[in-house]
Amino acid sequence: MKTTNRNKGGFRNIFSSHSASPDNSISKSSTHSVSSSSSTSSPYPSPPSSCPSTPLHTFSESMMEENIDNAEILITKWNLQTNAGFAAVSSLFYDDRTEAKDFISCVKDLQRAMRFFILPENSNSVLLIRSQNLMEAAMKRLQKEFYQILSANRDRLDPESISGHGSEKSRGSISSDYDEEIETSDEDEIQRVSNSINEVEQVGTVAMNDLKMISDCMISSGYGKEVVKIYKIIRKSIVDEGLYKLGVERLTAAQINKMDWEMLDFKIKNWVYAVKIAVRTLFLGERIICDYVFTSETSRVSCFTAIMKDSALELFQFPELVAKGKKSPEKMFRILDLYDAISELWPEIESIFSYQSMSDVRTQAVSSLLKLGEAVRAMLTDFEAAIQKDSSKALVPGGGIHPLTRYVMNYICFLSDYTVILSDIVADWPLPEHTSLPESYFDSSLDTEDDSTSTIAVRFAWLVLVLLCKLDGKAALYKEVPLSYLFLANNLNYVVSKVRGSNLQFLLGEEWISKHELKVKQYSINYERIGWSKVLSSLPTNPTSNISLDATKECLSSFNTAFETAYRTQSSWVVTDSKLRDQIKVSICEKVVPVYREFYDTNRAALSGERNVEALVRYSPDDLMNYLSDLFYGMKVSGSGSSTANSSRHSSSSH
Repeated sequence: MKTTNRNKGGFRNIFSSHSASPDNSISKSSTHSVSSSSSTSSPYPSPPSSCPSTPLHTFSESMMEENIDNAEILITKWNLQTNAGFAAVSSLFYDDRTEAKDFISCVKDLQRAMRFFILPENSNSVLLIRSQNLMEAAMKRLQKEFYQILSANRDRLDPESISGHGSEKSRGSISSDYDEEIETSDEDEIQRVSNSINEVEQVGTVAMNDLKMISDCMISSGYGKEVVKIYKIIRKSIVDEGLYKLGVERLTAAQINKMDWEMLDFKIKNWVYAVKIAVRTLFLGERIICDYVFTSETSRVSCFTAIMKDSALELFQFPELVAKGKKSPEKMFRILDLYDAISELWPEIESIFSYQSMSDVRTQAVSSLLKLGEAVRAMLTDFEAAIQKDSSKALVPGGGIHPLTRYVMNYICFLSDYTVILSDIVADWPLPEHTSLPESYFDSSLDTEDDSTSTIAVRFAWLVLVLLCKLDGKAALYKEVPLSYLFLANNLNYVVSKVRGSNLQFLLGEEWISKHELKVKQYSINYERIGWSKVLSSLPTNPTSNISLDATKECLSSFNTAFETAYRTQSSWVVTDSKLRDQIKVSICEKVVPVYREFYDTNRAALSGERNVEALVRYSPDDLMNYLSDLFYGMKVSGSGSSTANSSRHSSSSH
């Protein structure tokens, strides 16, 4: 005799292993043939008359027949074919849950009876056919119930709600929200809302239990294919609807490349928002439901894979398509956002899609990460090259902040907000071998304990150095040497201030900042030394010594000429930082005004009797301070006369 062939542990093809005809199988026609030869007093055939009369039944056989009789009563009541009116419009699990449990119990008893009668020593084809017919009717009923429960509870079994219940964090958050609302809302209303939520949760829990009960019963009876098919169709529609509501859409590489930046930027921001909800609620919730409803690992894997795989692959493919598209500086930060989102979600992605059948999803997520990392490194390389290739020779009026300085430093400062992500991306990406960096440029503050942080710190320091070298070349374009130093002071001071006001201060360190602040000061000193050297040299070394009247006149004439030239030239120059501007002006005043005041006070009496004394002594010490206080605002003046009026108006508020 052949070994019994069971369908997934059930008895759907239970007759295939027992001979009831020459071809060793029992067809539907043979079933009817056996039935027609039975007594008309019963709808089902009695044992053949040839059976021995003593004993008529064993005890076990009697018990099995009784199980079949009991199952027939309840299954017939809910049979969609024999009782179409009542059974079609009623719900077994909704109308009477006790009877629903009894129905499941009857099916299990029916299974036991079929297992008993399939044994060679207990073989009874008539009872097997009767049991199989009842089993078919019961499975059709449960199939309908399974579909109804899934359809009627779409809202209560949405993945977002399920994932919230499956997370301790979510439960704590819900509790916290209630605590806050109780303080500001009516307690009765809160109680009503709480009861309503509890009711919805309870209904959802009951539905999941019912689904599990039905799936276990049908799969153990050999009808796993039917229950799995229904589950896949309905649950996939829910997941697809959830992704649609999140704005997730299928895009091709061609479509992405054709998008203008504004539209692509919107798509990327929406994806970053959507993927976190999709993974933490939609995918996680569906995995929780699937694992709960199906005890069979095979069914779990089959259902979850069919429902999720295509949607997840499309979702995680989007970043890779963006990374492969056209690269531009403004895309850098959105690329980093995409990388950050996947990196943050990776532990959950790995856990949710842990089945071997979902390895393609994990592979796609990793592939997107790798492509995004490659895109970031390529854009960093392009960014550095763009700085080095900048060939603009346009001079910034007054030696102010160069547009390249603003652009590069703002860009680098924004990049520093992604230090953790960039550290991961550039961890195994050293600077090019041909790069020559002065050892003094990298101080001990860059040698952090974290190698990855040290790597990105060196990368940022290198980009800043590339900028500073470029600024040195642009400073050389100025014809006035003092202005070139003022330009360097302005721009380096801007660089230092941006570093100090961003995450770069933690990467480059205080020692780097202090070292470059000293360089700003040195640039300022060089500007003063060269820009005001003629003014200072026009005054005597010892301003209090007695010199001849002619020498005094000559000295005053030289001072007037030198001061007016310096002032007229430098009145259009700029120091953008107020603190640096005040420091430079105070330093100039301290060098010029005290010396001039001593000379002025010493020789004023001797010059008082001279004709045209106002032409000789054009400036009092206070006038000089007023003039100097007007410097570095970038306001060009035509001569000392126009400035005098302006200075007199501000004299009351000057130093």
